[in-house]
Amino acid sequence: MADNTRTTTAPVGVTPNEAGEEPLLSVRHLRKSYGDHEVLKDVSFDVHRGQVLVLLGPSGSGKSTLIRCLNGLETIQGGEIRFKGKVVPNNNERAWRALRTEIGMVFQSYDLFPNLTVAKNIELGPTKVQKRAKAEVDEQMDRLLRDVQLTEYKNAYPRELSGGQKQRIAIVRALAMNPELMLFDEVTASLDPEMVREVLELMLRLAKRHMTMIVVTHEMEFARRVADTVMFLENGVILERQSGDDFFTHPATDRARSFLDSMSPVGDE
Repeated sequence: MADNTRTTTAPVGVTPNEAGEEPLLSVRHLRKSYGDHEVLKDVSFDVHRGQVLVLLGPSGSGKSTLIRCLNGLETIQGGEIRFKGKVVPNNNERAWRALRTEIGMVFQSYDLFPNLTVAKNIELGPTKVQKRAKAEVDEQMDRLLRDVQLTEYKNAYPRELSGGQKQRIAIVRALAMNPELMLFDEVTASLDPEMVREVLELMLRLAKRHMTMIVVTHEMEFARRVADTVMFLENGVILERQSGDDFFTHPATDRARSFLDSMSPVGDE
């Protein structure tokens, strides 16, 4: 896992790696605005292979906007995104289309095609975009569906699935592309409470298998369990970056302490 030692010379969010290896993802001085409203202000950070980075912060802090910028779904007004050592041309849709086969993303709204079966939803990207053989894709799909205990729904349509099942299928669909980085944007936000656990358990299993992940969540106990590193944002600025253990036990800023207190269960002392 990535080293979490903080430095005073690098921008907040940027830390050296003990092995000296190049980050899988490197972001420098990223800026994003909607008109005159600056949503992300000079954001810099690295993500190394096998690391789980959790983005925390209050609503409106820029977390979801940031993660969408990392998949080319939002244009940026400045800064640099580098993936596997290569700079991604700013706001170049063609470049991002190619990168989306390596950077998977799962949204809170599932985004499954309602007119396609589970199998067809999963097969579409690997066979049409990556041009892989259907037999190879189907073998991988069967393995992934067994892993999430949804084999019996292979020929079902999304309308026949629960919210938790749809979200697990959305994750399987992303994994079938063999991404090197997975982005999760509040994937449990639209689920009923009893369906949240099955999705979070799947993400925990991915973390234990050293899948490189960036996760936006309001599930604090899950964040504590999964995070190698926590990056806390407010008003488009990284206020602090610490290891998961240190952030939840000894947050460095009063604002982070206040945030954690506000997310504690009612009556928790």
